[in-house]
Amino acid sequence: MEITNSYIKENENRFLEELFGLIRIPSISSQSEHKEDMVKCAEYWRDSILAAGADKAEVMPTEGHPVVYGEKIIDPKLPTVLVYGHYDVMPVDPIELWNTDPFEPVIKDGKIWARGANDDKGQAFMHAKAFETMVKTNTLPCNVKFMLEGEEEIGSGSLSKWIVTNKDLVKADIILVSDTSMIDHDTPSITTGLRGLAYWEVEVTGPNADLHSGLFGGAVANPINTLCEMVAKVMDKNNHITIPGFYDDVIEATPEERELLNMAPYSEEEYKAGVGITALRGEEGYTTIERVGIRPTFDLCGIWGGYTGEGSKTVLPSKAYAKISCRLVPNQDHEKISVLFKEYFESVAPEYVKVKVTPMHGGQAYGCPIDLPAYKAAEAAYMETYGKRPIPMKSGGSIPIISAFEKVLGLKSILMGFGLGSDAIHSPNENYRVDHFFKGIETIIAFYQHFAKMQ
Repeated sequence: MEITNSYIKENENRFLEELFGLIRIPSISSQSEHKEDMVKCAEYWRDSILAAGADKAEVMPTEGHPVVYGEKIIDPKLPTVLVYGHYDVMPVDPIELWNTDPFEPVIKDGKIWARGANDDKGQAFMHAKAFETMVKTNTLPCNVKFMLEGEEEIGSGSLSKWIVTNKDLVKADIILVSDTSMIDHDTPSITTGLRGLAYWEVEVTGPNADLHSGLFGGAVANPINTLCEMVAKVMDKNNHITIPGFYDDVIEATPEERELLNMAPYSEEEYKAGVGITALRGEEGYTTIERVGIRPTFDLCGIWGGYTGEGSKTVLPSKAYAKISCRLVPNQDHEKISVLFKEYFESVAPEYVKVKVTPMHGGQAYGCPIDLPAYKAAEAAYMETYGKRPIPMKSGGSIPIISAFEKVLGLKSILMGFGLGSDAIHSPNENYRVDHFFKGIETIIAFYQHFAKMQ
């Protein structure tokens, strides 16, 4: 590791500045006004991979935002690692809560502050720099392919179709991903499970136009009130989801599995303090670690309607809207859950409103066995760089494409994340520790070395 660590040290400032160039591109996949930025970001990634030492790299069109593909094949007989990441980011709203310009990265308190600093530009770029380091120091022990998409934050719809068409192109032995988190700064972990996702937009319509709330209030149903009442019926007093059939396919964890899961370091007081709350709320009968790792959820991601501008306007709105998601666990099918929710939500709608439920995107849950050679290689890599064995963890988040990789390509993914729960991904003031960026590069290099030996 001495030669690679020396190279990293000598190029620290350049690595960061190149990452900042990537971050400065506002590649928000969900907003059409950033379509050109998505192409610009893809081209930046292509150029970065080529500069790092790839034999070839290209921006490949899809039905949506492009995919960046690159490769370096040093010997077809050697194992091949396929690196996956995404270059799209979440919207920055509410912009007024940011302490800095979200697309002008700033280093403060040892952290990079910017949208995408962690998710997933900072973490994905570690792989480009680990690859460069191995190529430039002549220590690359196996073949490497890169696959970077621009739609992870909106469901990876185009990539799902792209990998079916390009199965031979992305043929590999394992997929390597950094888009998850560690337990804490000093406790490395490998994510062995991801929850699935189902997502909808609902529209509730009452009168055919906005009405005067004084002249019509009390006689005509308010769609916002009705929407809130309908949503409240989806969970009972124990925070158990009431949709018929919702839990039918859930495989309950054994007492032994739950005991192992709860061995991870956890402080309830620190957890609450980290998100600024005084009490926790969740499904009755489960610990916090279980609630965010092995249990399904139901959440409103947004709700609106009526007048929301400055000042007051006494209006009884015509329509109300909500964006709703469910996190799912292994064996729950997101398409089945999508149908169950639609049927249930329409069934609880009173006769004085009309309801429209529009499924948006989703994906299956994912699980990785800890006896895979690639998992053992990742474990050995963390032990080398952190001096301790990483803890296998179930993540509450979703990366829908990971389960598609297994279904279409027949490949497992190793999720080596270096973020922290305090990094505020998807929120204002997203950040990523500088030392985690460089420690991640070192650990990824160690993974390649151990993986090549194990193969």
